[in-house]
Amino acid sequence: MKAQQAPIAKKIAHVHEAHGHQRIDNYHWMIERDAPEVLSYLKQENEYYDIMTSHTDQLKEDLFEEIKSRINEDDESVPYKWNGYWYYTKMKKGMSYPFYYRKKESLEAHEELLFDVNEMATGHEFFQITGMSVSPNNKMVSYGVDTVGRRQYTIHFKNLETNQVNSHALELTTGGAVWAADNKTLFFVRKDEQTLRAHQIYKYRLGEDPSTATIIYQEDDEIFNCYVYKSKSTEYIMIKSSSTLTDEVRFIKSDAPDNDFTIIQPRTDDLEYSVLHYGNHFYIMTNKDEATNFKVMRTSIETPEMENWVDLIPHHPDVLIEDFEIFNKYLVISDRFNGLNRIRVKSWNDTVDYFLPFDNETYTAFTGGNFEFDTTKLRYQYNSLTMPPSVIEFDMDSREEVVLKTQKVQDPNFNPDDYTSERVWAKAADGVKVPISLVYKKSLKKETGNPLLLYGYGSYGSTIDPYFSISRLSLLNRGFIYAIAHVRGSEYLGRPWYEAGKMFKKLNTFSDFIACSEHLIKENYTTPAHLYASGGSAGGLLMGAIMNMAPQLYNGILSAVPFVDIVSTMLDDSIPLTTGEYDEWGNPNHKDSYEYMLNYSPYDQVTKQDYPNVLVTTGYHDSQVQYWEPAKWVAKLRELKTDHKVLLFKTDLTSGHSGASGRYDALKEVAIDYAFLLDLEGIKS
Repeated sequence: MKAQQAPIAKKIAHVHEAHGHQRIDNYHWMIERDAPEVLSYLKQENEYYDIMTSHTDQLKEDLFEEIKSRINEDDESVPYKWNGYWYYTKMKKGMSYPFYYRKKESLEAHEELLFDVNEMATGHEFFQITGMSVSPNNKMVSYGVDTVGRRQYTIHFKNLETNQVNSHALELTTGGAVWAADNKTLFFVRKDEQTLRAHQIYKYRLGEDPSTATIIYQEDDEIFNCYVYKSKSTEYIMIKSSSTLTDEVRFIKSDAPDNDFTIIQPRTDDLEYSVLHYGNHFYIMTNKDEATNFKVMRTSIETPEMENWVDLIPHHPDVLIEDFEIFNKYLVISDRFNGLNRIRVKSWNDTVDYFLPFDNETYTAFTGGNFEFDTTKLRYQYNSLTMPPSVIEFDMDSREEVVLKTQKVQDPNFNPDDYTSERVWAKAADGVKVPISLVYKKSLKKETGNPLLLYGYGSYGSTIDPYFSISRLSLLNRGFIYAIAHVRGSEYLGRPWYEAGKMFKKLNTFSDFIACSEHLIKENYTTPAHLYASGGSAGGLLMGAIMNMAPQLYNGILSAVPFVDIVSTMLDDSIPLTTGEYDEWGNPNHKDSYEYMLNYSPYDQVTKQDYPNVLVTTGYHDSQVQYWEPAKWVAKLRELKTDHKVLLFKTDLTSGHSGASGRYDALKEVAIDYAFLLDLEGIKS
């Protein structure tokens, strides 16, 4: 990479004071969104990135075209049936966004175009449609639109008989709406304009002025968000309030939208529960009775309170229940044992109880698209590190299955048998074994010194299962090994695995990742000169922490939308997500949490030392991690790092937390990351 003067951010000392402790923040001025000096600095960094990577411009373009050539540009989703119609999407060559269609009753019927998102996105640099909800009589559809990337959606209404969009729209929402049985009444969630917390449920009559929408529920506890949804049976509308550790659900009949909601169980600290409906009962997945890995219980609709709940699927200390689905004849439980997904089918009369068979250690399987209630057909998806995703229809009676679709890799040279995957275990600092999933091309793996990209996340109990990636083939085919570190803070090994990587045990997440890195080096998969790490959002926090704690292990780091100024953010309750995450990270308004979080906060712990090569990316309109966190972090790294390695920072001034909205722009973002890695490896093409 060419030598070029990096941007030097001005320093204006700002003092943060808490618990008698002062922190000097020289880059606090960057929080002034849209200030000319802030935009100037971000643009300088973008220009520096462009100059420093100009020699890889052709490589980036080649990677983009290579990845694009593998996808089926003319593609169609597997149709799913809901309320008498088959729904599906199509992607068309050269188009960035999908087309939404439906057909009445039969797949041979006339095709109705619901949305051409390409046309809708015209004139917008960012465009996202979400929450499509069709009225019970199939004549109207509501949908949310975001044209900025901050996940502030405007709900619109379209008449499916005339194709006319109603002039009335609902602003500042989560994007989804729930129809009552009368086809006129809708319930939706509004966000707080400042914090973006989902805190109000409104009732709205179709066709009326939006100002007539009335609040029917307000969540005043700042650590809770609220949601509204309809039961699969369509008989009930539910409001759920949730914090990290506590839930509360209330309900009404969907044909009685003006009734008052009934609480199933008033919120109780540390009691989590979710509710499905079947017949005369509610079915409840909960951690009641110290069921750390959750269990399924049942209660009569007439007596829904907790004291009436009865065990249906008992708790098991080694099996995490993640989800369940209800059919007329069967209950389907999605659980996790020893890190691996399982799908269990159990009949209501207890005569049938079995698991779907899966035969390796690096796969992902999950149910989805099961909107019909009175059917024996279960739809699920399966993929692995070496096998592209398939949508499979499984007959729960006959136990026969049909593959409805397998993602095509448009490369005549692609053969899954050319690649191999495995799961290995590293020993953490405290002796705990941490699993790692790996994939590589058999013919390219060397005895040692392989370039290896290790991915990690490890927060919120969110588990990154081993999955197939068409884009990733561009690394594997150039000799890279790709690995996922299943560190504590996820639920890969159950709920206790999550509990051991949050709050006052958060350091386990970082030390686990470092232990995985050391294991891969020790076992000759790679060396520090060829080891790279990647993570985004809370995974970006992980990247920032390991860079401070063990920079010598890595040649390069990819950090996307990184949550790196954790203490300052969690002390500012005006920032989106802050109050709702006290139970994840801790509340630094309390001295013990403040001191613990400060000890690992990547921004606060930047010091004078050598760091790896680093590429940081973010979106200016990010609602989850504000743009200034990576901006401040990069500025402080530039000030203090003692090495001459590359530090690059690229801000997409048109997008948010999830990056670009169009599929081709999203592929270009992948090409940027891959070109950075390949360049460090000296791989020119």
